[in-house]
Amino acid sequence: MNGTFKRVASVPDAFAHLVAERLSAPREGGFSLFVSGGGTAQECYERLAALTGPGTDAVDWSTVDVYWGDERCVPLDHPDSSHRMVTEALTDVIGPVGSDHPMYRSGSPEVAAAVYQDQVSALGRLDLVHLGLGPDGHTASLFPDSAALAIEDPAVLVVANRDPNANNPHDRITLTLPGIARARLVVITVSGASKHEALERMMAGEDLPGARVGADQVVWLVDDAAAGHLDLPV
Repeated sequence: MNGTFKRVASVPDAFAHLVAERLSAPREGGFSLFVSGGGTAQECYERLAALTGPGTDAVDWSTVDVYWGDERCVPLDHPDSSHRMVTEALTDVIGPVGSDHPMYRSGSPEVAAAVYQDQVSALGRLDLVHLGLGPDGHTASLFPDSAALAIEDPAVLVVANRDPNANNPHDRITLTLPGIARARLVVITVSGASKHEALERMMAGEDLPGARVGADQVVWLVDDAAAGHLDLPV
């Protein structure tokens, strides 16, 4: 496993402060923020919105371009849409961002993935990618035994994928491991006892998808429930 591990009392709070600090640092031009889906991610974005939204001057959100690291192939207003969740938890609260790039709107997952491939390729480096960890060890929509895990070509950044074990519903579009590796910073949030087994298996050396993530800098934010008895490296 790659990266620095931080055992924290509250993953959403630690995430919000880390991301706000990175977004507010002096820089030239825009900033590409790749967001995630799931319950932990929603809590992270609600906390980030509270920390940086109206009434604060913490972040100039007009300079931040929002992308998705993975998405379910459902309409934008579907209950399972990560875009809908992020809109409600974050972007509707903080006000206008520089740009918003939904990963899936309609049609074939393969065609939508090709369109997003072109958008991500044009960025070059990715500034910050937020990932989670599933109970089965998946991250983004890179599931155990799925075809996308075999992609090693550094030019293939986005693909359609599905869970061959049927633990996670819907066809997906996802960043590949080479796509994630273009990031300057990856933040992986791991919260709750349901994630402990996957984390323990990876710490023991098992080749689960989350263990394969690499980038310039990888930071794992792990709470006590997820970490349990594990002695996390730092």
